[in-house]
Amino acid sequence: MQSIYDYQLDELKEKVKPAFRAKQIYNWIYKKYVTSYEEMKNIPKDLKEQLNENFSLDILKIIKKEQSSDGSIKYLFELQDGHTIETVLLLMRNKKISEDGNIERSEQYTVCISTQVGCKVGCTFCLTAKGGFVRNLTAGEIVAQIVQLKRDNEIAENKSLNIVYMGMGEPLDNYDNLIQAIKIFSNEEGLCIATKRQTISTSGISTKIKKLGDEDLGIQLAISLHAVDDQLRTELIPMNKAYNIASIIEAVKNFPVDVRKKVMFEYLVIKDKNDDLKSAEKLVKMLSGIKAKVNLIYFNPYPGTSYQRPTRENMVRFQQYLISKGLMCTIRESKGLDISAACGQLKEKEANGNS
Repeated sequence: MQSIYDYQLDELKEKVKPAFRAKQIYNWIYKKYVTSYEEMKNIPKDLKEQLNENFSLDILKIIKKEQSSDGSIKYLFELQDGHTIETVLLLMRNKKISEDGNIERSEQYTVCISTQVGCKVGCTFCLTAKGGFVRNLTAGEIVAQIVQLKRDNEIAENKSLNIVYMGMGEPLDNYDNLIQAIKIFSNEEGLCIATKRQTISTSGISTKIKKLGDEDLGIQLAISLHAVDDQLRTELIPMNKAYNIASIIEAVKNFPVDVRKKVMFEYLVIKDKNDDLKSAEKLVKMLSGIKAKVNLIYFNPYPGTSYQRPTRENMVRFQQYLISKGLMCTIRESKGLDISAACGQLKEKEANGNS
């Protein structure tokens, strides 16, 4: 059965008659976060029965969540077929209340969502790869992750979020459902999350990067680069054999970027692998001519990995070199180190029966 979350508003208008009911349904599922059609007070009984028969609504079940001292929450969702995926709510900025009790600044959230059950890419540093690839998520399963998080945390309908497609799976490997989800998210009658607030993080399927650029959705792009030569990148990301660094850089150079934005290059820093200044020098040359921002990411250790977390000293030295050469560079401070923060870690822990 199709999920109600699978449809853009105009598509739902074709399925539900009279068409104005589609907008009412959108309001209930994306503004009120209802879990059943019975909660839709202004929808007639016969239409509720039709919806129940044709469109599933409650398609994700929270089976575990872990909350970090920094406010991050990692969720493990069970899908209707019994498979599980992870989603992370990141508290990027706390609410600030003045002495007289007024809100001076609201909290700011980013949600890291999954696009697949498992992953085909097989990155050697990623725990998700251990479970292999199972299937793509439907557009509705991608969308429902945001609905569940907003409902569970009582996040107001008018409170926007930033979305990063950076959870389990390679987003561009599930291209059609990804594009559908982006359009559903951005609809003003629904969750109203503008495309400029949505970032696709890809391991670098260069042909799909070009296709995404041709869509011209206004989406933000992040490249999981992690290395400055093909030998190391192939070790870290075996898919590099098919889509090497040169092909990725070429695709990025042709990607439409808003004048106020930059393409993010994610660089996972691993001790004694890619944290030296020679790598930093090569990275500067590689990104020459691109409106680029580099985000240095500490490797987040998990049980069984041979890779190690870099020192703070090496991270800062790497960053300072890039900045000295005119390249914008930030260090992503790790979130959720006291919980199962590494991608795939909560899923793996639950599968092994650990608490």
